[in-house]
Amino acid sequence: MKQTWRWFGPADKVSLQDIRQAGAKGIVTALHEVPNGAVWSREAIQTRQALIQGGSDGPSTGLAWDVVESLPVTEDIKRQTGDWATHVQNYKTSLENLAACGIDIVCYNFMPVLDWTRTDLRHELPDGARCMRFDLVDFAVFDIFVLKRKGADGDFDQTVRAEAELRYAKMSNDDVSNLVSNIICGLPGAEEGYSIASLQEELDLYAKIDADRLRQHQIDFLSEVIPVAERLGIRMCCHPDDPPFPLLGLPRIMSTEKDYASLVSAIDSPSNGITLCSGSLGVRESNDLPGMVRRLGSKIHFAHLRNVRRESETVPNSFHEAAHLEGSTDMVALVASLLEEEERRKADNRSDCEIPFRPDHGQDILSDLQADAQPGYPAVGRLKGLAELRGIIAAQTHAASR
Repeated sequence: MKQTWRWFGPADKVSLQDIRQAGAKGIVTALHEVPNGAVWSREAIQTRQALIQGGSDGPSTGLAWDVVESLPVTEDIKRQTGDWATHVQNYKTSLENLAACGIDIVCYNFMPVLDWTRTDLRHELPDGARCMRFDLVDFAVFDIFVLKRKGADGDFDQTVRAEAELRYAKMSNDDVSNLVSNIICGLPGAEEGYSIASLQEELDLYAKIDADRLRQHQIDFLSEVIPVAERLGIRMCCHPDDPPFPLLGLPRIMSTEKDYASLVSAIDSPSNGITLCSGSLGVRESNDLPGMVRRLGSKIHFAHLRNVRRESETVPNSFHEAAHLEGSTDMVALVASLLEEEERRKADNRSDCEIPFRPDHGQDILSDLQADAQPGYPAVGRLKGLAELRGIIAAQTHAASR
């Protein structure tokens, strides 16, 4: 398995030299400065590649841009409105340019309006570490009493609604502002940030789009894009919904193994694949992650290895970002299944035997607590996660080689 690290570009407080010292071998990044729907030019890609590699004006990093995360799918494409046909054509052109620069793995998602969602970006744990958390009651406060979305009451059970009402009554204006900021102003890597008014406008545009229609729009998008990707040798891999259940009355279509089985069977191509995110999928107790690797492993092009602690087994539920070996997912079993998939690929003489993974998210610990890095993306917390994952891999491969 290839160890990679997400980097948000020149403004990222975790430097390329930090990443090199952490032991990562490749970079996962994107041209976040390019507007959604616009073409990623070959020149912009090459400039970012050169920055990652270092060299001419500074020390070589020994790193390369291995995975794109993400090449955004616009809301127009998801809804099939406005300039969606132009955006699809621009997407194809961006794939052409990425392939010309030697980048062949592209992660994307098909979540409508909101990308990954949390209610608290600095939740303090008993040991003083900080992590991101999704609190279902806080989200109900936002949906029912702040956004005041029509029909929101019916999306939460009576116990959650009652607790949300009590909690909202005790919240100060600052408490409400912080909650709004956490939910809708854009997390690291998110495609958009919204105000209350603009969010409601976006939700209105999805009023007539249910899960079946959104799935069809995804298939329509991939029907255009996957043939291009296959010709170019690019592997597209869809990231799951985060969290993996509907929010704000919007459909979520990449939340379960069944969703992924349907996706890869709808367009059977080596370029149509999966980003296995153990944190997102692990929020649902019903998602058997090692089993998913055994059944759909040939379609996994990229892995996010992180852990969450489910605070109940219901769906929807509250959860928080746990340390990599301390959450609800059996990380040892999951890594073992990915290593087994790599062995199957070797037996089949596949060129993509090595699955790239990154230590996704991390708790703020030690010097992270003063560094104020991107929420979920601290240096030391992810270093700890990578070290733990590296230990699992070393132990299992060592035992297998004896």
